[in-house]
Parts: sequence; structure tokens; C-alpha cells
Amino acid sequence: MSVPYLSIAVFSGLLLLFVLIRLVQATAGRVSRCDVGCSKTIGSREVQEDFYRVVRGREGLLAVLADGMGKELGGKIAARKVTEIFADLFEEYNALDHPFYFFRKAFQAANREVLKIFEDGRGSAAATAVMLQESPNHGEYPKMYYAIVGNVKVAVLRNGELIPVGSGHTVSVLAQEKYYSGDITREDALALLDENRIYNYIGRDHFRDIECYDTPIQLKKDDVVVLMSDGIYEGMEWKELEECLDRKSKCQKLAFDVIEHINRKTEDKDNAGIVLIKVGELL
Repeated sequence: MSVPYLSIAVFSGLLLLFVLIRLVQATAGRVSRCDVGCSKTIGSREVQEDFYRVVRGREGLLAVLADGMGKELGGKIAARKVTEIFADLFEEYNALDHPFYFFRKAFQAANREVLKIFEDGRGSAAATAVMLQESPNHGEYPKMYYAIVGNVKVAVLRNGELIPVGSGHTVSVLAQEKYYSGDITREDALALLDENRIYNYIGRDHFRDIECYDTPIQLKKDDVVVLMSDGIYEGMEWKELEECLDRKSKCQKLAFDVIEHINRKTEDKDNAGIVLIKVGELL
């Protein structure tokens, strides 16, 4: 082969290699970025006891919402401490490498710290945390991992329907579990169905295991992950919440709209907090 033809062949080969590399980068390297919004209201209470944190890392994000309980400022201090511990541990460890281990470590650390602050039990908190692995495999939408202690709910809005994830730790849920296991009668279970007191929370001496995901939830484009305290889901009908969230707006605007809806109600209002995470296009 003459030199000119050899040069053309080499150039063509390099050009083809360059095109293939760009194609791989354009497909295998695509990730989904998430839009985030948060808001809360003090309601009719004197102290705000709902706190949230959202932390982004290299591979995804953590969102945690804590609802404090206690005398004087106990609930406020406990809830804020919970969110701080989760955020610190998420930044310190590669949490998305071992989500289940991270959730157990974070909840147990939060429980120890709250018990250390309030030896007399004046402060405690319910909390829910989710992690979204924004690029679990290149070219895929995020996977969601979650863990719940108490009655802070997590749900996913998909195609206009708000789907609850997990059940939490209220007495009514415990009654259903006891009935299905044969430990209590049907009549006893029915009598407790409207009982919303929680039996497991952060700041408890005999802290129980957390409710954690069995398998990660594969999210889709335009899914909205919703974390909400009881002031949200008890302050408005589930259908109203679906309608507020099922709009083509940024998550921050949607979160404000939900809180405004709560604030417009005239009856006695609890603290209410909400965190929204919307799955975006693959970039």
C-alpha cells in the first residue's frame, strides 16, 4: 500500500474511533438530573418542629424530613439534630454503595444523640429518608431507596396518581400486623384502625428496627418523590394533594402551592413540611 493510501486509511480509522467514542458518551454517559423543592409552615403552633435537609453527592442525593415531638423546644431540637446527622453521614460515607447499612447507621446514630440530649425524654422525632442514585447505570433513570421511622410518609406521584410507599409505625398499622399474625382479634384491630399515635420513634430507649425498602424502586421520567409530615396528609385530602402536585411547574413552586393550600384552611393546623424530588430528562 502506498503512503497516501496508508495515511487515508489511518485517518479514516481514527475518525471512526472518534465517532464511536462520542456515540458511547452520548448514550452510556447520560444521567437524569432531579428538580427539588421544599417548604413548610408552622401552622397554628407556637414552635416549628418540622425540619428537612437535601444533600447532593457525586452519585445522587439524600432527602430527609423529620417531625419533632416533645415538651417546650424538645421536638424542634430533636428534629433538627436528626437532619444534621443524616446530612453529615451522607457527606462522610459513600452512602449509595450500601444504602441499607447507611440507613441503619444514620437512624441509630440519631437515636443515640437525641437520647443523649434529652435524658428525660422531652424530645423525640419521626423521620423518613430517601436516597436517589441519579446514575445507577449510565442511561437509566434513578433508583430510590427509603427508610421510615414513625409517621412521616413517602409517596411517588406517577401519571397523576400518588402512590404511598411503606406504612410507617402508627398504632393502626401495628394493629393490622398483630391481627394478620393472629395475636389480636378482628374486633380489637378494627377498634384501633383510626389510632394515629406512633409506637416507634427516634429518642426512644427501646428503639425498634426501621422500616426499610425491600428492593430499590426504579423511578421513571416525571415521577415526583414526596416526603411529607402528618400536617400535610392530615391537613388536606389525598385527592387534593394529587391535584396540587400533578402540574407542570418546578418543584419549589409545587411545594409552595401545597403549603399555601394548608395555610388557607381555617381550622387548627399542625406544623406541615414537604419535600419534592422530580425525575428529569436524561442528559
